[in-house]
Amino acid sequence: MMTRAVVDDVSSDREEGTATGTVGGSRAFALLLVITGAAGLLAAWVITLDKFKLLEDPNFTPGCSLNPVVSCGNIMKSDQASAFGFPNPMLGLVTYAVVIFIGVGLLAGARYRRWFWLGLNAGTLFGVGFCTWLQYQSLYSINSLCLWCCLAWVATILMFWYVTSHNLREGVLPAPSWLRGFLSEFTWVLPVLHIGIIGMLILTRWWDFWTG
Repeated sequence: MMTRAVVDDVSSDREEGTATGTVGGSRAFALLLVITGAAGLLAAWVITLDKFKLLEDPNFTPGCSLNPVVSCGNIMKSDQASAFGFPNPMLGLVTYAVVIFIGVGLLAGARYRRWFWLGLNAGTLFGVGFCTWLQYQSLYSINSLCLWCCLAWVATILMFWYVTSHNLREGVLPAPSWLRGFLSEFTWVLPVLHIGIIGMLILTRWWDFWTG
């Protein structure tokens, strides 16, 4: 009965959105955007400050460089840390702030048009794709981890899956009714699996170090 009620509520919201040409979001979803955006912004801000310190003093050791594996300094000195010709976290300073503003707007009752939600979905898809590339580079090329980067990865993964779920449930993206029903109650399964896979890759990549 609970599942049916949730699906009915989603259907009502979708019909309202169709009538007005806009789609809103629940308070929980808005808070998730604010919290994950803030977490990503915090990570980007700390990394940016440490990057500037590293540029001033090549011998500077970031506070999150704890051991040979968890070494933010190795990440910051790598070519991958400036994939677009400038430090990667500077991109995060802008994009995560945008996510926070969107979440705050939803908390205030804002409703956005379909193209806006598609744009947000595309942005989070780019973000999770870029994070996946950085994860691969970190594990298998740079051979180091950055804890602040890991925080940004988790925040971006949560954003992507919950924005995608929201758009599927609200009819922004086409989806069968059974999928909308599943996502209404079990969206959390997708990011948990995603993050769990990354955690297992990290665990197995340095298994000898963690267990030594």
